[in-house]
Amino acid sequence: MKNLRSALFGMSLATLLFSCSNPSTAPDLGLAKIRDGRSRAISSHAPGGSNADRIQYIKPGETAVIFDAKGAGIINHIWLTFNDAKPNWLEKGGSATPADLIIRMYWDNDSQPAVEAPIGDFFASGFGLRQEVRSAQVLVEGGDGYNCYWQMPFYKAAKITVTNDGKIAARSFYYQFDYTEYKNLPKNTAYFCAQYRQEFPEQLGHDYLIAEISGKGHYVGTVMSVRSRSPYWFGEGDIKYYVDGEKDPSTWGTGTEDYFLSAWGFTENLNLYSGCSYMSKGEEDLGAKYTLYRWHVQDPLRFTKSFRMEIEHTGWISADESATGKVDGHVEREDDIATVAFWYQLGQPKRFAMVPTHDERMLPNLETVIEAKDMFGSIRHSPGTVKLEEGFDWTGNHQILFTPSTNEAWMEADFMINKEEYQGLLLKMSHECNYGKYKLLIDGNIIARVPMTIDFDFKDPKVEPRILNFYSEKLNVYDYYLGSATLKTGKHTIRFESVGKSPNSEGNALGFDSFRLMQRWYKKRPSLGTNSAKQVTG
Repeated sequence: MKNLRSALFGMSLATLLFSCSNPSTAPDLGLAKIRDGRSRAISSHAPGGSNADRIQYIKPGETAVIFDAKGAGIINHIWLTFNDAKPNWLEKGGSATPADLIIRMYWDNDSQPAVEAPIGDFFASGFGLRQEVRSAQVLVEGGDGYNCYWQMPFYKAAKITVTNDGKIAARSFYYQFDYTEYKNLPKNTAYFCAQYRQEFPEQLGHDYLIAEISGKGHYVGTVMSVRSRSPYWFGEGDIKYYVDGEKDPSTWGTGTEDYFLSAWGFTENLNLYSGCSYMSKGEEDLGAKYTLYRWHVQDPLRFTKSFRMEIEHTGWISADESATGKVDGHVEREDDIATVAFWYQLGQPKRFAMVPTHDERMLPNLETVIEAKDMFGSIRHSPGTVKLEEGFDWTGNHQILFTPSTNEAWMEADFMINKEEYQGLLLKMSHECNYGKYKLLIDGNIIARVPMTIDFDFKDPKVEPRILNFYSEKLNVYDYYLGSATLKTGKHTIRFESVGKSPNSEGNALGFDSFRLMQRWYKKRPSLGTNSAKQVTG
């Protein structure tokens, strides 16, 4: 036994000594290990002690160089911010949106950018919105403080620019780049790359292309923004990876929300490696919008020669757009989609897309908008006050605010239809802490509460009225999809009738922004097979 203990002690000591002397088994000390390098930063700091630490304006058509360094280095962190698009004390006429500004990054004096995307999309906020993001790689504090932690190496030089290709100036653009300067970098150090791409709408007959990369490297992230152009769930499309020239994908996913690490649809969520930074209130409504992100930090997708990523654009569709005349759970859809692909590769990237012009990047205008302010002269209402309220959040900078003086409140207004056409009916309403609950009628017909389920049928709605709750802790303005119908040319009446208020509401006021007609596809889409509504319901 004594000899056995001695032998075991000798083996343990030898193992310990080997582990300490063998670099391949040495512990990763992280920040506890001191490394060579010189920390530096480039910022918008104003010299001479001034507090004007920003680019005051980036005017339409102008390009600002915000990072320009020589020698070898790695950018470890980016912080930037700029004035909100809404009129404010800095700029009464408002400023550029995150969709108006294009960020481009050039490594080692290459003439083509390795990174090219609208700033908003690069930071996981689509549709020109300023949304909060809290993730490992991208953090947008309060929708204002844009932070990025992707490492960005360069051997000889790096230049980063911001171009305003919108129609209004960007005001008060602040920035700081924190990087480490090195004497040289290892030969196998890869370049950071990112590329924006879009299809408005998705093209029938083939999957949507997210990335088509030539070279050796690994894929590390996706940002996707989608606007629905048909009612119901857009996200049945499977992700597909084609590695090193494969004709058939070696990875074939199970659905859009599954790729973005959710399940059974989406909720607004912000996580380290995946999230939904924006989601419309009516998730299956006509015109619903989503922005999603997925970072492959713990699971990079490696390739030696090439990498192609695609996603199907399949999902559910309403009965009025299916070939069978019934709701179908597996058809090819034509929604609007925009993505940013993120990856690292050896050598400069070969571009597979280019950012479209500003006008081409704006979502197609599919709506006929009848603003509430244009109905103001026809307003009729129960006792109370009605006024036009002004503000940036509303269409045309106005809404109709009705403040009733009784609980039995109602308000109605007239609007004109100039063209008889089958279209989606949408209502844009405000939500506030003193707003109430209302039911809605058009030409005396109650808008019914019809759940977005597989038995939905516009021709046979349930008679239970749909109750719209306009209470919110702070001002929110968003759409309600009411269904699709053909309104005859001529005068129509929209009526709101109070049905009470939320327990937390301070009143039963009503804020009416606009009534909208949204174009529908005049198509009958064939079923793709095994996920039709009939088969789902048995």
